[in-house]
Amino acid sequence: MSEQKRVLVLSVSSGSGHTRAAQAIEAYCDSHELTFVEHVDTLKYADKLYHTAYADAYEKIVKEAPMLWGYFFEKTDEPGKTDKMRLLLDRIHMRAFSKMLKKYQPDLVVCTHFMPAEIVARLVRKERLKTKLAIVVTDFYVHAMWLTRGCDHYFVALEESKAYLSLLGYPEEGITVSGIPIDPKFTERYDRDQLRAAYGLDLNRPVVLLSAGTFGMDAAFKAVESLVTLKTACQIVVVCGRNDDLKSKVDQFVEQHVGGNVSFLVLGYTTEMHKLMAMADLFIGKPGGLTTSECLAMGLPMVVFNPIPGQEERNSDFLLENGAAIKCGDLAMMSFKIDRLLQDPERLRSMQDSASKLGFPAAAECVVETLRTRYTEKTVKDDLNAEV
Repeated sequence: MSEQKRVLVLSVSSGSGHTRAAQAIEAYCDSHELTFVEHVDTLKYADKLYHTAYADAYEKIVKEAPMLWGYFFEKTDEPGKTDKMRLLLDRIHMRAFSKMLKKYQPDLVVCTHFMPAEIVARLVRKERLKTKLAIVVTDFYVHAMWLTRGCDHYFVALEESKAYLSLLGYPEEGITVSGIPIDPKFTERYDRDQLRAAYGLDLNRPVVLLSAGTFGMDAAFKAVESLVTLKTACQIVVVCGRNDDLKSKVDQFVEQHVGGNVSFLVLGYTTEMHKLMAMADLFIGKPGGLTTSECLAMGLPMVVFNPIPGQEERNSDFLLENGAAIKCGDLAMMSFKIDRLLQDPERLRSMQDSASKLGFPAAAECVVETLRTRYTEKTVKDDLNAEV
């Protein structure tokens, strides 16, 4: 097609995964001079009350009542059964979003979250919008909330997901196994020795990377307490994220345990997680869709601890089935399980190989190039900051 096209990538700032996937698509376009993508956080157009509730509710529930989230996840996972109340609330509180879409009239919409996808699809059915709709599923399991009538193209992480959608009646030609889009930084190759030297680490001792900031204060500190008892000589890199209290507590603890088999490097918030993963032998963390995809692209096996009921449990099952992770249900046993793995280099290498085989480092490229080939060639950015 020779005419210019309008393309939107829509994310939702509820959890970070949906936004990171959209940013990965945007980054691929920018690096290849395909500056046709306009990335929009859909919640920007929500009314204030709904914005706050939608952005905060998920994290609050999974931290304070994970079993409640698991119940909701299972209860709503019924293909063909529409959650009318949820969709009605979306439409009521997202009127400004619908208004923007009708004014902007995009030729192609790419959603990394199910909420805007359903709104777009409804406007198309009502003939208030004429566009193609693509959905990028940002977990390894396709929950019923991702199922949108009128989606032109699905991008999924697994062949199993494609088979599932086909079984539900979605045409195979409209389903691509792309993997989950990740930042290009996680697809590059790094010199491990140089990275370890830059961080002041021993080049010959294994490195275990703990993403402690995602665990919550108590669980993260208990993980550190367990790791200090490791019998295998190794180095633990602890990333505390923006939790300054956790970093301070861990700093004080490791100062009291200098020496022995285990050494610690404690970090706060970092923009170099890709480098930390590249120099690590093992990753301890939550199996979110994006984090898991980043580890797999790096060939980095995981130690999964206490996955959130629902999508994280499904992601964990996938990793365990394919030999790319071990699971720790009790923090007191974490050091025992890691010791056994580090003392079995052949098994560790096998897990690293499995992780590499499961990775889709070119997922963002696959999404963009598939859509560009099928739906558009030339595109243009428009000003979305106009008053709606």
